[in-house]
Amino acid sequence: MTLAAPSSALPQPRLRQSRLRLARPKLRLPAGLGLPAAITLVAMLLGALPFLRLAFAAFAPGGHFAPGAVLEAIGGRAAVNATLHSLETAAFSAFGALLVGGGFALLLAVTDLRGKRPLAFGLVFSMMIAPQVAALAFLSLLAPHSPLLALIGLSPSPGTPNPLLGRGGIILVMALHHAPLVAITLWTGLRSVPHSLVEAAQMEGASSRVIATRILIPVLRPQIVAAALLAFVAGIGNFGIPALLGLPVNYLTLPTLIYRRLSSFGPEGLPDAAALSLLVALLAGLGILAGMLAMRQGGGKVEIERPLQPFWQLGRARPLVAGGLWLLLALKLGLPLLALLGEALTPALGVALSWQSLTFDKFAEVLLRQDVTVRAFRNSFLFAGTAALLLALLSIAFAYTLERRLGRFRRAVELVIELPYALPGVVLAIACILLFLRPLPLVGFSLYATPFIILFAYLARFLPLALKAPVAAMAQIEAHHEEAAKLDGVSAWQMLRFIVAPILAPAATVSALMVFLVAFNELTVSALLWSSGTETLGVVLFSLKEAGLAGEAAAIAISASAVILLAMLGLDLAGRRLPSQVLPWRI
Repeated sequence: MTLAAPSSALPQPRLRQSRLRLARPKLRLPAGLGLPAAITLVAMLLGALPFLRLAFAAFAPGGHFAPGAVLEAIGGRAAVNATLHSLETAAFSAFGALLVGGGFALLLAVTDLRGKRPLAFGLVFSMMIAPQVAALAFLSLLAPHSPLLALIGLSPSPGTPNPLLGRGGIILVMALHHAPLVAITLWTGLRSVPHSLVEAAQMEGASSRVIATRILIPVLRPQIVAAALLAFVAGIGNFGIPALLGLPVNYLTLPTLIYRRLSSFGPEGLPDAAALSLLVALLAGLGILAGMLAMRQGGGKVEIERPLQPFWQLGRARPLVAGGLWLLLALKLGLPLLALLGEALTPALGVALSWQSLTFDKFAEVLLRQDVTVRAFRNSFLFAGTAALLLALLSIAFAYTLERRLGRFRRAVELVIELPYALPGVVLAIACILLFLRPLPLVGFSLYATPFIILFAYLARFLPLALKAPVAAMAQIEAHHEEAAKLDGVSAWQMLRFIVAPILAPAATVSALMVFLVAFNELTVSALLWSSGTETLGVVLFSLKEAGLAGEAAAIAISASAVILLAMLGLDLAGRRLPSQVLPWRI
């Protein structure tokens, strides 16, 4: 009896274990499909649904298919003029950005200049500053009441028109603002050039100038074309610069025309706005497709033993070249920001800046006393911070699913994800208005005129940016941890929570900070989605400038730029622990 009990009890745990093993395949199939299905559903919700709603509203206004309405909206005189203005400013500014950004990229990549990191950091910082801040800074620099020009006795006479208002100013400021886009694209291309090409040319006696002009630039031709087209697409969708430099003189581009239509007619102007948004999307889409074709013509990936290294010894010309780059950066970034600071520190327009006239009253006004500006700072922190946090969490699941679970469907899901980021922000804003104007099914309330519509737009627009660091980190992680977990019967959700998330947490944190950098000063999306109580910094800055309160607008711009600078410095300090090519200024 004493021996029978243990013998009868021993098979019980084995029996339970065998039952669990038999039950696992039934549970594993839904769990294995659950995560990819959920990620695909979220991608469709953020990336495809708004634009499908936009297309439906444009081609079927009122629920009836009427493609002639689109042709009527985009064929009007105002729309045609705005289209021509968008094309000319985008094309000329792209050419200027290619010259400035391309020269910057090549000099930092192939020469023996010193201080490359600070130069690259300053160049990227000038891009992280919001376009409307850049436009306001250049306006302040060349304004008749400019305190900075008054200090050196070069201020124009009162009543002189600002030379930056209109077509030429828009092209100049957009070219300088989009030059870092070109530089970052070319830096990426230069990393894929094998240094053996340079060494072979040097063995044949080719000079550094010949190597750069006859070997390197031809090899980089696809990246050069793609960079120029990227700057063109950015110019097509830019709202902040044409709004501040074009609206005062009635020089309208497509984004500013859409803004004026909605401001004048409200929801009644949505059908025309939807048609114009499709036109913007078409122009931008053609630029994106052309860029993809250019990159495809460049051939596939090449295995390289050693990436390109600096090979151009400048010798005695090195201080002159470095001085020229620092001077260009000062003209692009330093002087305009100093002009803004001077305008914010003077008590009134036309008052000379001196130790006696210097005052911080405008900073106190916008940061402490004015309810609307204080609320705008709070809203910008809240919207940008919440979007950054949510996208950091989402990026872990997306990175794991894209890299490990989707297989051949990965590229299709990536294209859907990238759609809101690739197309201009004004297109996404109109799409969100149309999607959420009516009450949502089942729940019965509308997101229109609420903070949630801005948050949704931020999630959709900045998801591709949030995925960059986690996807790069996931690609470098070996799969043995996951294989061991699968042998232990861990589900996909458990693996994501306990194994993948701790590994990708640093990269997701970087993604959150990058999203915060871009979203904090955002204007293009929020300019069309804000309502009373949900104003963002970009909206308030634009409104103050339109109201003639240039000093208060300058104080907001300087404060917002300081926040961006501190965030970038924090990212740079953490850069050593990050995957390569995540921070664009770390060349």
